[in-house]
Amino acid sequence: MRTVPHATSLRRAPVQRRSAERLARILDACADLLDEVGYEALSTRAVALRAGVPIGSVYRFFGNKRQMADALAQRNLERYTERVTERLKEADGAGGWRAALDAVLDEYLAMKRSAPGFSLVDFGNQIPVGARHAEPNHRVADRLTALLSGHLGREPDDDLRRAFLVAVETADTLVHLAFRVAPEGDEKIIEEARALLRAYLGRVLD
Repeated sequence: MRTVPHATSLRRAPVQRRSAERLARILDACADLLDEVGYEALSTRAVALRAGVPIGSVYRFFGNKRQMADALAQRNLERYTERVTERLKEADGAGGWRAALDAVLDEYLAMKRSAPGFSLVDFGNQIPVGARHAEPNHRVADRLTALLSGHLGREPDDDLRRAFLVAVETADTLVHLAFRVAPEGDEKIIEEARALLRAYLGRVLD
């Protein structure tokens, strides 16, 4: 299966530490404001004020708020990968693929509940905000295939990637349903999703 690359939203990548720290403040401000005012009311000027940087610093990295949201989604994916990786290290192989599935799902739920701006942009699935499209799920499946293949002792081939893509699409749909039903995610729907994923992946990974 063809992997899906992520086109960077940055006009210019930070080189120096000071520039990287400024970019981080801009993305933090963007995330906070998304939660506070929503995407429609978000502006580059408001982000600059919240971040405490000149408006020119924002435009150095981004041409518009859509590019900021894209970059925030990419940062979410990087942080999610780090969190899952840390969980897998702590497990040290215990529990097999079911423990790995729990780590993947639990860390996604944790970010959904606590990461600023995540409920509106997640990994890019909802950009522009309010829309739904599939390409970011392909990137998540790519990342999980690369991350979990070694942990599972499986070849990162098209069959494994297809299985993870189906699992990611399924989890994405059901988790969004759970959060439409209840602000913190309906636990019964989440457990149904976990059981469904275990049954499906059991056919592929056992």
